[in-house]
Amino acid sequence: MDTLTTDTFFDGKLHIKQAASGYRFSLDAVLLAWHASPRADDRLLDLGTGCGIIPIILTYRNPSIVAFGIEIQEDLAELAISNVNANRMQNKITVLRQDMRYLKPNMTDGPVDLVVSNPPYRKPNSGRINPDAQRAIARHELKVSLGDVLQTVRRMLRTAGRFVTVYTAERIVELLSQMRIKGIEPKFIRSIHSQLDTEAKLILVDGIKGARPGIRLGPPLIIYDANGEYTQEVQGMFAP
Repeated sequence: MDTLTTDTFFDGKLHIKQAASGYRFSLDAVLLAWHASPRADDRLLDLGTGCGIIPIILTYRNPSIVAFGIEIQEDLAELAISNVNANRMQNKITVLRQDMRYLKPNMTDGPVDLVVSNPPYRKPNSGRINPDAQRAIARHELKVSLGDVLQTVRRMLRTAGRFVTVYTAERIVELLSQMRIKGIEPKFIRSIHSQLDTEAKLILVDGIKGARPGIRLGPPLIIYDANGEYTQEVQGMFAP
């Protein structure tokens, strides 16, 4: 394992270790965790959990949920388990080192209520592949494609269960069409902008398995204000 750094959240109540030079989670994960909004007693699945940041944040904010994190890379899965244990959440979060393409409901004690995922944004033949293996797998579809992720979502979600993802805006048509093909009806979209006058680079999308058509468009989510500081909404995502 590479040299690790430790980041703290919520006034030091959470501690997350990450590789100093390998894959490190970004603001995307914090945005996704904020938007997911699980209900009391939900059973949650995070596909591609990395260091475990999303289920750890969600379990901290929603102590009644039970979460499963799936990670194909052994070193990241071990790191996620270490982070879960360090934050004393081992009774609430289970990390499985598993290729999601072969994940089955019996591995999570049955279908889940909510699936979240921050999947790779780029196709294998688009752009430079990062020489760091962890970062390359996180950014490019080297291990799983968008279709693989959504097929897993369909297999693991209960009927009327929710799927929430953060994804690159340039592939919005592909995401929405693939969701519908897989029986996950898109129900809510919110665009994410670095600043008020910039185009959206990312989107938050919420879908429901087996739902009827009908979608809502939320207000744009602005990351930075005119002074280059986080907006009040984003600051709130880091508040305990």
